[in-house]
Amino acid sequence: MTKQVAIIGGGPAGLMAAEVLSAAGHSVTVYEAMPTFGRKFLLAGKSGLNITHSEDFARFGERFGAALPRLQPALDAFTPQDVRDWAAGLGAETFIGTSGRVFPKVMKASPLLRAWLRRLEAQGVTLKTRHRWTGLDGDGHRLTTPEGDLLIRPDAALLALGGASWPRLGSDAAWVPQLRAKGVEITDFQPSNCGFDTAWSATFRERFAGAPLKSVTTTSDAGTFQGEFVISKHGIEGSLVYAHSAALRNRLAEHGHAALVVDLMPGRNAERIGRDLARQDAKASFSNRLRKGAGLEGVKAALLRELAPGSNRMSPGELAALIKALPIPLLHTRPIAEAISSAGGVSWAGLDGNYMLKCLPGLFVAGEMLDWEAPTGGYLLTACFATGRAAAKGIEAWLRA
Repeated sequence: MTKQVAIIGGGPAGLMAAEVLSAAGHSVTVYEAMPTFGRKFLLAGKSGLNITHSEDFARFGERFGAALPRLQPALDAFTPQDVRDWAAGLGAETFIGTSGRVFPKVMKASPLLRAWLRRLEAQGVTLKTRHRWTGLDGDGHRLTTPEGDLLIRPDAALLALGGASWPRLGSDAAWVPQLRAKGVEITDFQPSNCGFDTAWSATFRERFAGAPLKSVTTTSDAGTFQGEFVISKHGIEGSLVYAHSAALRNRLAEHGHAALVVDLMPGRNAERIGRDLARQDAKASFSNRLRKGAGLEGVKAALLRELAPGSNRMSPGELAALIKALPIPLLHTRPIAEAISSAGGVSWAGLDGNYMLKCLPGLFVAGEMLDWEAPTGGYLLTACFATGRAAAKGIEAWLRA
């Protein structure tokens, strides 16, 4: 028997659930608050849609940290290879980049999203924009629309309203007080994959804001990673910083201080750098000694002098050690509105194995509303797809029961 299912939120998790449920023969309506669907999805693909990652699946799962035990069944049922096959079915062939990240060959998100929406419409899904969920009303859901307020009473509903990052694209976490009032346990949101503030001097900020530090290695409690990051007017940001963001954020919260340790010359060991520095003419300028002895110039040399003003008086051995492990003290995270993603959300303890809220039977949750986080690299999108699909399967099971 056909059931009425409401999907509230038109991002990757919601659209994936709509695809699964409509294919199963249910009458599905997707309600999206914004004027168009998948706005954050489109932003993610602006410079190349990193849709998933090709690394070993066991290692892939480890990227989700403490949430992996709850996410594992969903990821097992919709693996990175399944993501690639699904995209190919929509005409978006993918390729593996040099870092192992997976992209559509056309790179952009818009062709994939257009093909996806066409498929959903062909499967009978009703797509409604400018329909904002404002809360629960008895056994119904309140929505504000251009035509006025609306109360719907579907047989089952999925909330896929996103987390708290990029609120201008729709993920504003306005749903939190509504669900908390109904007894849903929610972990406070925090920025994830975010930049950090530092106390740059005015001179350094004005000269180097926007400059990339290339070919460096960085270390924190999260481990050691190689790549590049950017000096911003506020501090530091970029993919290499995001890899450490959860660990640095947690250390700041627990201890009140944190530092990202940078190896400015990962291709040379400290002994070689020390020897090369010792050979330099003591009468030469510090800039020349750094350039000739350690290969440091530009923003790397400036960063060393910014963070260690007395480095020009250090012995070659001390200076070499600092070049190999230069700590950047951090003040705090950048605001959550700037973060690529967020940590926190609906607690797993309040969900059953089918992604249904235990205290609100018939109401399911998926995507970034849930309490998990992952680094950039295709992990975020894959988990949104996978949890949307898993919640849809949960809805099917509940409707049958």
